[in-house]
Amino acid sequence: MRQYKYYEFVLVAFVAVLLCSNLIGPAKIAELNLPLLGTVTFAAGVLFFPISYIFSDILTEVYGYGRDRRAVWAGFGALAFASFMAFTVVNLPAASFWVDKQAAVESVFGNTWRIVLASLIAFWSGSFINSFVLAKMKIWTQGKWLWTRTIGSTVVGEFVDSGLFYTIAFWGIMTTDQIITVALTQYVLKTSWEILATPLTYWVVARLKRAENEDYYDRDTNFTPFSLKV
Repeated sequence: MRQYKYYEFVLVAFVAVLLCSNLIGPAKIAELNLPLLGTVTFAAGVLFFPISYIFSDILTEVYGYGRDRRAVWAGFGALAFASFMAFTVVNLPAASFWVDKQAAVESVFGNTWRIVLASLIAFWSGSFINSFVLAKMKIWTQGKWLWTRTIGSTVVGEFVDSGLFYTIAFWGIMTTDQIITVALTQYVLKTSWEILATPLTYWVVARLKRAENEDYYDRDTNFTPFSLKV
């Protein structure tokens, strides 16, 4: 297996952003008044979660689908452990001097099983679809027009991610119209981040390709998600 200078750093950054956006982000619901859109209510994590898709795009574009697949599984494992740890910590008996703080801990870290399941399924599905679309588009475009595949793959991946998460997490709790409205709002916000970050993505990808002497094309790749091979 070829060794790279910066692959592990990008992988770790991907997992760190993913964990923080899923653990810290949902703790607060924010509200902003935006031009044209009016008042927009959203989970604060939506500002940072799309960065994980940017890292995924960079990994696939530079190192290939196989190495991004390893990153997705690393992120999935980290999320699963974080969810298990949060469940354990929340449900441990509180010390007598900590009882008055228990409600705050439960509010921040006490996600229901549906939220946890929805997060894991949505992340796993959206991330793999994002990477698959980008890898295929790179071949179709012969490596040209990077912006078309970073934005195009995110449009598809984030659509799957948002649709699965809000459907699994809130079906039967919110009305269908409410689920669609919230999911579309989050989807537009997340995708907009990718578009705005395009110049930065171009810069990082160009630097990494030169530093690693790599520009991977997934022409003979086995795209099954159930593998750790590169």
